[in-house]
Amino acid sequence: MIDPVTLAVLKGRLEQIADEMDATLFRSAFNPIIAEAHDASHGLYDARTGETLIQGKSGLPIFVGAMAFAVKAVIDKVAQDAARAGGALSDGDVFLFNDPYDGGTHLSDFKLVRPFFRDGRVFCYLASVGHWHDVGGNVPGNYNPVATECYQEGMLIPPVKLFAAGRLNQDIVDIVMANSRQPRSLYGDLNGQINALDLGAQRLAALLDEMGAATVTEALAELKARAARLMRANIAELPDGTYSAEDWLDNDGIVDAPLRIALDIVKRGDTMKLDFSRTAAACAGPVNIARSTAIASCYVALKHVFQDVPANAGCLEPIEFAIPENSLLSATRPKPVGGYTETILRVIDVVFQALAAAAPHKVNGCAYGTINALSLAGHRKNGQRWVMFSFFGGGHGGHPEGDGLNHGNAPISTATIPPVEILEAAYPVMFTQWALRPDSGGPGRARGGLGAVYEVTPLDGEADAFLFAERGRFPPRGVCGGGDAAMNGFRFEQDDGWHAAPMASKMVGIRLKRGQRLRIESPGGGGYGPAAERDPAKIAEDVRLGYVTAEAAARDYGPNAK
Repeated sequence: MIDPVTLAVLKGRLEQIADEMDATLFRSAFNPIIAEAHDASHGLYDARTGETLIQGKSGLPIFVGAMAFAVKAVIDKVAQDAARAGGALSDGDVFLFNDPYDGGTHLSDFKLVRPFFRDGRVFCYLASVGHWHDVGGNVPGNYNPVATECYQEGMLIPPVKLFAAGRLNQDIVDIVMANSRQPRSLYGDLNGQINALDLGAQRLAALLDEMGAATVTEALAELKARAARLMRANIAELPDGTYSAEDWLDNDGIVDAPLRIALDIVKRGDTMKLDFSRTAAACAGPVNIARSTAIASCYVALKHVFQDVPANAGCLEPIEFAIPENSLLSATRPKPVGGYTETILRVIDVVFQALAAAAPHKVNGCAYGTINALSLAGHRKNGQRWVMFSFFGGGHGGHPEGDGLNHGNAPISTATIPPVEILEAAYPVMFTQWALRPDSGGPGRARGGLGAVYEVTPLDGEADAFLFAERGRFPPRGVCGGGDAAMNGFRFEQDDGWHAAPMASKMVGIRLKRGQRLRIESPGGGGYGPAAERDPAKIAEDVRLGYVTAEAAARDYGPNAK
């Protein structure tokens, strides 16, 4: 059996390989969503099952679960090819694809999967995923709120060999570049991912040379087993029972009616069943997600609650999932899935809400619950096409140890909000406001963090605006007696004045002239614990800092606000 010191050393070395792959892509990508916001991830995956072995700490947690399905899709593809044509996997092969129904998430997330050979056999797979700037479809930036099938959201590429035995298939590169409004950006991101995999292979080969393949294999198996044991131990501490929650999406962008996401957690001993049977059926618009994405989002939520469990496949061993076919959470082609971020955030919210009764000492209020995906597109004065895609922050929920984070990134990821300076330098836009939003955090013993106010206008003539968001009608919830946060708000200027978003949180093709502004007021986070229990000194400090107005303090905190 591997000794604890060797295991700790190998854990650090393996994580460092994934971290270096992350850093390589972040430093070389052309696209600010990867280079600045870090919307990407790298890891090592099991040679037989595709399960996550190691993931970089800087990448997106949502990809931990989703990328295991992506690697398994490549493993299945290899088996099919071998059966049909007698072909074999070769050292130097690299597969490229973005099929969201096999690999999870949405069409913007392109995956590169590379088998790593040792002594003539596949030791593991290295994989890279990154959010490319534009991959075709009806809407620049690909967040199309009125898509009714995946083909309106962008190009869909199944697993294909980008490299065969180390030889590049230039035809594939030409095809994907021809289907993007930003081919130069795409080309840079693709090469960044290729280089990240090259570095990962070099680092892993050096580690195996030093420590031996048998020792590293034993360490990976033990890390998975420890994750499973830790998750079982955490679950066992909770009282047995059934814990339920439900929350809502504003609409699907096509039919202006709310969609329910409902969860029943059945906890018995050291196992847990997450049952989503009461969730709405698959819908017409692009807020569906694939089953793999639903499982990945549950993983992220559980990792927030059970923070000591390592990030590998072992943490899901004690978990059973009940997700019916044709559910909002188990969509199949060609149901649109472009707005997957909004739905997985709601899945995370219902996990928090359901576990609040079982583990009040571990959960937090719901975060702002939307990425506010905004695309602006137009032409520069020289006729060159430009496309700005970005997401925006909001408040995190209050928690047992204190107030929620102001203006944070979405809890599905470690992606950072692109800095205003980067956006203004890269695109012909100007932000006329970028500030915290007072009174947006939910009241509670621990207050929810504040959302933000953003205003942006084009500088080079006209631009078309597209917005894909949520929480325009259903606020982020507080837990354990905490209050709800403020809802999302959207307005845009036209010649006749200001207008609201026609479907509360989604807009398509709004034409903005130079100087006309689009305004987003993002939600805060839900509160934790009863507002009556908040320390009066903290209330006074909130008012002094402008986080809470005197009027809101008197309304929400009563006598404690004096």
